[in-house]
Amino acid sequence: MLWYIHVSMDIILIAVAVIFCGLLIRNFYGRKKTLQPDQLFPEAYKKILSEHVVFYNELKAEKKTEFESRMLLFLARVRITGVKTTIEDIDRVLIASSAIIPIFGFPGWEYINLNEVLVYPDSFNETFKQEGAGRNTLGIVGTGPYQNIMILSQHELRNDFDNKTGKDNTAIHEFVHLIDKTDGAVDGIPEFLLSKKYILPWLNLMQREIKQIMTNRSDINPYGATDPAEFFAVVAEYFFERPELLEKKHPELYDLLVTIFRQQPQKNE
Repeated sequence: MLWYIHVSMDIILIAVAVIFCGLLIRNFYGRKKTLQPDQLFPEAYKKILSEHVVFYNELKAEKKTEFESRMLLFLARVRITGVKTTIEDIDRVLIASSAIIPIFGFPGWEYINLNEVLVYPDSFNETFKQEGAGRNTLGIVGTGPYQNIMILSQHELRNDFDNKTGKDNTAIHEFVHLIDKTDGAVDGIPEFLLSKKYILPWLNLMQREIKQIMTNRSDINPYGATDPAEFFAVVAEYFFERPELLEKKHPELYDLLVTIFRQQPQKNE
């Protein structure tokens, strides 16, 4: 009798474990199936994408559908909250686009280190105040009490996407910091994405490019010379905003970024 009870309990525990694992697998892999982009993706979002997001417009039809589906997954998981401002559809679309663009070469990627994006109307200072002096911050990935939170300037978010000839995009910059952080450190070396054989070439190239910036012999944003983490985020902006120009002016850098992000923005098919 006792033996029968033990066997029964073992069977029950195994059955529960199998069911639990099945639910986890279905939750991880099956969410894409529950979202049907053709039916659920709002036409208003498509209009915003077509008017403001060059990256999306250069995708083929099936890739656009994938992009839309991944946007919906991001928006379902990450809260977007306005602080002294109202969040509109354009803000949701541009933030979600900024999140998906740098990870588009990685199917199934989710930002496990982000729960919420706070949107301020404009720039803020290092203590997140929106008034007074020193308001020169346009975006930041939080730490400490702001862990798993990103803060963005609404004005800059919209302005960056409207500027079709610029090389800057603050929202993409901050999402690249999150990608960099996946390996445990925001240090400009995306070890989670880059195989070991490319790390030393990346470090050497980064040092050469930073030196060029510091001697005013580069068109890369000078902020990229601050440190390796900022260099990575700055050149990623350039890569996604003006890929054809980066390829022309910095071919070696362009090729390594193609390797890191596993995509060619102007040639995605």
